[in-house]
Amino acid sequence: MHAVLHALSITGSMTWEITWALILGFALSAVVQAVVRKSTVVSLLGDDRPATLAVAAGLGIASSSCSYAAVALARSLFRKGADFTAAMAFEIASTNLVVELGVILALLMGWQFTVAEFVGGPVMIVLLAVLFRLFLRDALLRAAREQAERGVAGSMEGHAAMDMSVRADGSFGSRLLSGEGFTATAHVFVMEWAAILRDLVVGLLVAGAIAAWVPDTFWREFFFSGHPLASKLWGPLVGPAVAIASFVCSIGNVPLAVVLWKGGISFGGVVAFIFADLLILPILNIYRKYYGARMTLFVLWTFYGSMVVAGYVVELLFGGLGLVPDQADAKVPTEGVRWNYTTYLNIAFLLLAAVLLVRFLRTGGGEMLRMMGGAPESGAGGAGEPSGRSGRSGPGH
Repeated sequence: MHAVLHALSITGSMTWEITWALILGFALSAVVQAVVRKSTVVSLLGDDRPATLAVAAGLGIASSSCSYAAVALARSLFRKGADFTAAMAFEIASTNLVVELGVILALLMGWQFTVAEFVGGPVMIVLLAVLFRLFLRDALLRAAREQAERGVAGSMEGHAAMDMSVRADGSFGSRLLSGEGFTATAHVFVMEWAAILRDLVVGLLVAGAIAAWVPDTFWREFFFSGHPLASKLWGPLVGPAVAIASFVCSIGNVPLAVVLWKGGISFGGVVAFIFADLLILPILNIYRKYYGARMTLFVLWTFYGSMVVAGYVVELLFGGLGLVPDQADAKVPTEGVRWNYTTYLNIAFLLLAAVLLVRFLRTGGGEMLRMMGGAPESGAGGAGEPSGRSGRSGPGH
């Protein structure tokens, strides 16, 4: 019983440490998504030119941080005519380059990891684009599109199909500050939380259990932490493999990254581990449903290779600049609730979350929650397009 309580105590401390940052990140994401229509996203992702991939990454940063919803949305974009490479760039950015991830990394691990994530992400996207150009054959792409058009259900289909943005025209500020803008922001905010909550809770519980029950000596031996060169070579290779087996995706894998870093995984290994939330076993199964087995294997090895190389690039770059933090300073939060700046920020942002939740529930939010599992959009044409007010789109509307 003591061991269980110790694990739950660590989980609680981590949760308290990152609560305000999560709310801030999702609120900022909700503001952007409230005024950017998904039809606009599709129109900008028609090819794999560098400029298009940069736009895809930028739009992804402003989009969902839930891996399942991001994968479903990428399939939706592909069916509507977006280039496959651009859709994958969007998917990567929408899970690994979002604001909330950067803030949580800074809080739990240090600003160096936030910078590394935003350096390694574009490197991964560039590498992936090169691999797709070199090895993605037309026959495989056609087969993947045919499979995508079948509309086999994966996960978070309803959430991905919803366009909760403001329908009225006008400037960014006028649309955002309108009553419809307030409603759209509240809808996106709560739906993003609903999408991510399961993975976040699982990630925190897994991290707490591993931190409490697995001795550091095991991780030090596993990551060759006593051999600097071997550790740097091994970390980016094994980081994604650990992520694939962990079943934890999205922001939920950051608490586990803290434990691995404290245990001795290399700096580049941490970055590769975080990127691999898009390769966990449940998501690989969704790729199989969306694009077929052959394309799933192609995505697996190209994504994995890009993550490993991005980890090496980050390791070399940050190591050369002397920006890798001292692993001896790494620690898992265990202090719990205290009257400090974290507590004051949590109170303030929890009040903000409460206001948005009330608005969500008063404007049809309950029905949206019931739809978020949903069904895939019926076709590549207009399915999932808004039909009137904000937040009321997709199957059944």
